[in-house]
Amino acid sequence: MNKDFWTKLKSQLLEFLVEIGPELVYALVALILGIFIIKIIMRLLKGALRKSRTELSLKTFVESLSVFVLYGFLFFIVGSILGIQTTSFLAVFGAAGIAIGLALQGSLSNFAGGVLILVFKPFKVGDLIHVNNNLGFVEQIDILYTRIKTFDGRIITMPNGNVSNSDIDNRTMEKYRRIDLNLKFSFDADIDEVRKVIIRGMSKHPKLAGHLPVDVWLDEIGEYQMKIMARCWVESVEYWPVYWEQLEAVKKELDREGIKMPIPKHAIYREEQNGIVEQS
Repeated sequence: MNKDFWTKLKSQLLEFLVEIGPELVYALVALILGIFIIKIIMRLLKGALRKSRTELSLKTFVESLSVFVLYGFLFFIVGSILGIQTTSFLAVFGAAGIAIGLALQGSLSNFAGGVLILVFKPFKVGDLIHVNNNLGFVEQIDILYTRIKTFDGRIITMPNGNVSNSDIDNRTMEKYRRIDLNLKFSFDADIDEVRKVIIRGMSKHPKLAGHLPVDVWLDEIGEYQMKIMARCWVESVEYWPVYWEQLEAVKKELDREGIKMPIPKHAIYREEQNGIVEQS
């Protein structure tokens, strides 16, 4: 390569920089200024949402969506400063959108699922839900994913598309929830006495819903014992602590009254010369 080639290339490069230089500087300034403004807007938006009575689940979704929209608008402005015509800009974004949409079909499904969750509200942040064989408290709802925290401290992130298309068991949507204790007694036990003892033991708990009944019923007569269902009502957020405490309270009350749980018995037969002898 001779010296004339490099001189010509340098001249063309300088002409290009002189021609596009101001627009490039303006675009760079607009980009930096735009990022700064977006941070201020997001800070103000978070403050406004924090002061409002908006649900936490909606707050996180709005924040995530706002960042996406604001940066998209900023790139549109930067492109316009660089001389990209609006129609061309939209055409490029449209083509890119189609390509990205085909590549990220799952993400678009998750976005639609997040919108459905916020519109129909099958659950919100703080609810205890059971979905896709996972039980936990909802920690966060983003535009693409929902995060729950299990009782053993694990964080499970689930795509909103899968969540919105699944059966959701919301265990804290209703204020009160019924506790069911399945108990077994021998046929020799007096049902009326057992009922009285169990109700007495369960009724002592301070967190019971006083306007709802505590009841005990014979639920099933089995082959070797009778099954009794004991029920009471508590606030949904107190379900598990009260469940364990009630189970323990019933056991202590039965022990105090000398009522024993059934012990499985088996009849064993042995054959002797003079006949069959039964042993238990």
